[in-house]
Amino acid sequence: MDKTIARPETAQIPKQRGESLLDTAVRYAEERHWDVSPGTWLEDVDGVQCCSCGKASCSTPGAHPAREDWATQATGSATVARRMWSKQPTASILLPTGRTFDAIDVPETAGFLALARMERMELTLGPVTCTPDRRMHFFVLPGAAAKVPDLVRKLGWPPASLDLVTLGEGSYVAAPPTRFGSRGAVQWACRPTPANRWLPDAEELISPLAYACGRDR
Repeated sequence: MDKTIARPETAQIPKQRGESLLDTAVRYAEERHWDVSPGTWLEDVDGVQCCSCGKASCSTPGAHPAREDWATQATGSATVARRMWSKQPTASILLPTGRTFDAIDVPETAGFLALARMERMELTLGPVTCTPDRRMHFFVLPGAAAKVPDLVRKLGWPPASLDLVTLGEGSYVAAPPTRFGSRGAVQWACRPTPANRWLPDAEELISPLAYACGRDR
């Protein structure tokens, strides 16, 4: 089911259905100026999709860094991105956080509850992804990782009591259309558009997100 929220603006980055990972990675670098890094990929082993890392117990098959220096390998150059994915066209697309954006990571049920609340509040949202492991990532301005715990405390919640994590420097999100093994692909819950090129500050979204995570406990 397509979970994308309909918006009147023309999408800056079109649907990835039928589009190669290479072309999509190049679009992220070219159109959004996001750094991109190629991750692991899926390999067919006796009819089963396995992660290129070779670990049978891999929790995110085909959707995690392929090398330790993945962060320094990340590039915002469309030309370099094209060259990297040309070497491994099925590599997943990883977007490092803590650079052009941080990401607030919440459970899917809480994320959609928060989205509905944000729509009613007429808040300006950045892009939001929905992953096959039932998590949602809300893109916000960099620096959120440092201040979200205090913002949550001011709302009356002990940070450790909520399933809400902020991904900043040293972390990443897997971007659509990266697949998590046989579980499916990462999708946009709110697509990148010209209107959401300027990201919200975490302070603008934390109240509905914390409230939704509190209800989801």
